[in-house]
This record gives sequence, C-alpha cells and structure tokens, in this order.
Amino acid sequence: MTMRSNYMALAPKAMHILVAQEAYLREQFSASEMVNLTTWELVKLRVSQLNQCAFCIDMHSNDALEQGETTERIVGLSAWRDMPLYSATERVALDWAEHISGGLAVDDQRYQRMVQSVGEQAVVDLTIAINAINSWNRIAKTFKPEVGSYQKQ
Repeated sequence: MTMRSNYMALAPKAMHILVAQEAYLREQFSASEMVNLTTWELVKLRVSQLNQCAFCIDMHSNDALEQGETTERIVGLSAWRDMPLYSATERVALDWAEHISGGLAVDDQRYQRMVQSVGEQAVVDLTIAINAINSWNRIAKTFKPEVGSYQKQ
C-alpha cells in the first residue's frame, strides 16, 4: 500500500485542537455522574463501527479492554439493542450516537428525552464526543494509519 501523508506532522496545530478536545472530554466524563468514561469508550467504538474505521475500531477495542471492559460487551456492541449487557445510560448514549452520526434531525421530543435521561451537560458533551470521533474516523479513513500502530501518549 502506498504511504499516505503524515497528518499529525503536516497539521500539528489542527491536530492539537482535536487532541485538546479529547482531553476536555476525558475530564468531563471522568467527573460526570451520568455519562462516564466507559460509556464514552463504547460510543467511540460504536461510531467507529458505523463508519467502518478499522484503525479506530482496533484502538478503541484495545482501550476499552485496558479499562476493564469485557470482551462480551465489545463483541456485542454491534447488536447492543438486542443484548442485555448495557445500562440504561449506555443505551441512551449509543442511540444518540447512532442518531447524530447518521446525520438525522433531532426533533424537540428526542432532544427533551435525552436531556431528561442524562442532563444538559451530558447531552452537550456527548454531542461533542460524537462529532469528535466522526472527525477522527474520517481522518483515519483518509490517511490510513496502520491498524495496530496507535501508541498511547
């Protein structure tokens, strides 16, 4: 395969913005009573599945395992609606992730249900997180970093 551009080296300021966004999200989900780091990792993995981003699926599966996630829940994520393995909050977040990633309109009723389920701050943070992973997926699918080459900072 032909090597593609090193996007991290060619656009360090832009990549810094995305990395800083990840740091913000980690801080928010670490402190959140409603949506925690586990839920965030499941959302990143599910969106990466939807976008068929091999690099990100590999990375987030490994990250989830390192954080103590079970193989059963990782494998079952593609059929989460029919699996009894996920909490109510995880289900709401996964549904929101699929809806937002699909580019679907958010009507008032759906929005209010989401706010009632997880609170306004979590809705904002989840929406930013979903936008972020969609962005990372598109970057990875364009520049094709080698699957398994991700190194934690």
